[in-house]
Amino acid sequence: MPRFTFAQVKEETYKAKDAWWTVFLVDPLAGRLVVWTANRTGITPNQLTLGAGVLGLLSALCFVAPAFVEGTGWGWLVLGGLLFHLSFVLDCMDGKIARLKGNGSVFGSWVDFVFDRIRFFGCVMALLVTQWAVTGNAAYLIVAPVVVFFDLLRYLNGAQVAKTRRAMHQTIAELSGETRPGQPAAGLGDADPEDDEMADAPARPDAPAPTGFYPRVRDFLLRNRVRPHLFSGIEFEMFLCVVAPMTVVVALFTPLNSLIIPTAVFSVLALALFEVVLVLRLWKDTRRFEVRRRQLLASGAVAAAPAETASGGS
Repeated sequence: MPRFTFAQVKEETYKAKDAWWTVFLVDPLAGRLVVWTANRTGITPNQLTLGAGVLGLLSALCFVAPAFVEGTGWGWLVLGGLLFHLSFVLDCMDGKIARLKGNGSVFGSWVDFVFDRIRFFGCVMALLVTQWAVTGNAAYLIVAPVVVFFDLLRYLNGAQVAKTRRAMHQTIAELSGETRPGQPAAGLGDADPEDDEMADAPARPDAPAPTGFYPRVRDFLLRNRVRPHLFSGIEFEMFLCVVAPMTVVVALFTPLNSLIIPTAVFSVLALALFEVVLVLRLWKDTRRFEVRRRQLLASGAVAAAPAETASGGS
């Protein structure tokens, strides 16, 4: 069995850009656990996915426990938040093990995706519905469907943004002669739409230092592997299922029961804001695409334009 090192794990399995929660709160632990797991066990990515699902189930049970166990509600919520975070650590490990050992599968990717959705939906519903049952505060029942709606929206929007970017890339590649019609253009794939932005690429070593507050902040984030899209689906889930239940500790020294509702509202607003930013970036890219497309057509780069462009078809 080959011996893997932490440096090798970082080089071969870490993403060039990732969510700040993953970079700072998951990868330092997950990377080291991957080294131990890969070198000392034969655990597969699917087994890690199953383990993440089990921890997610235990997290949901902890969120439900305050409805049945009196006097220790805050402890169960804190434990549930910790278990959800650990389940996410395992969820990140399965992909790293698959990339490191090359033993991933298409079906495993499907299982990972489905388990992720079930885990989040089950845990967030267990948290919010149980808090309504314990406190009688109807705000929890109002927040629950809003959270589910925005979680669904971000997935639908992300998939459509990625599809639109691929279509624009393909059209420009065909018009410029880089590829034949119907042949996939180089660089097309299933990249996260939150990462698909050339402007976010790290600056060259010989490039002048960025000027202005935002360019400097973005450059700092990228140098630390953090994508500028600061509140993605990962942060959304972690704030709702890790941060929100842990706010129950405020009840130990304030009259408040918890900050679950304010945290949930903040999460929804932050996700909505960054989804709007994502759409605005796409809108700017489509305008540049149309300009480039007209230039290529006018220059006669190809004999005839494709029948469909990125903005047409079904």
